[in-house]
Formats: sequence, C-alpha cells, structure tokens
Amino acid sequence: MTGDEELLHVERVITRLISRYPAVPPPEIENRVRTIHQRFAGCRIRDFVPLLVEKAARQEISDRRIVIPIMDERSASLNSLEL
Repeated sequence: MTGDEELLHVERVITRLISRYPAVPPPEIENRVRTIHQRFAGCRIRDFVPLLVEKAARQEISDRRIVIPIMDERSASLNSLEL
C-alpha cells in the first residue's frame, strides 16, 4: 500500500465513523482518527494500519459514549442539590 492509498483509506475510515456515530461531532472523530493514525507512523508494515486505526477509533468513541451519560447524570444530580 502506498502512502497516498493509506491516506485515502484513513479518509474513508473517518467518513464511516461519522456515519456510524452521528451524535459525536465530526471534527472530534476526525481528530481522534488522525491522532491514532500518527501512533502508527513508525510502523514498517503499513497494509493493516487503516484497519487498526478504525478499530482503535471505534473503541475510543464507544468508551466516550458510555462515560458521557454517567457524567451528565452526576451533573444533573449536583445541580438539583444546589437548588
């Protein structure tokens, strides 16, 4: 896989994840994917990098979706106590 092909695959990963997680702001998804992609910069074998990037990004986004409602509930509880 050439560098250009890899970048094209990463762009497709971003597009797929934006469609899969409509509640997450697209710039956040793009930032996460690009950050994860940078972690693989030193890898010599590049063929599976886009797949690994997508898997890691899905995991991070899924973890984020679980944490936010818990934080929101706590915030709501604290706000009701202050009233």
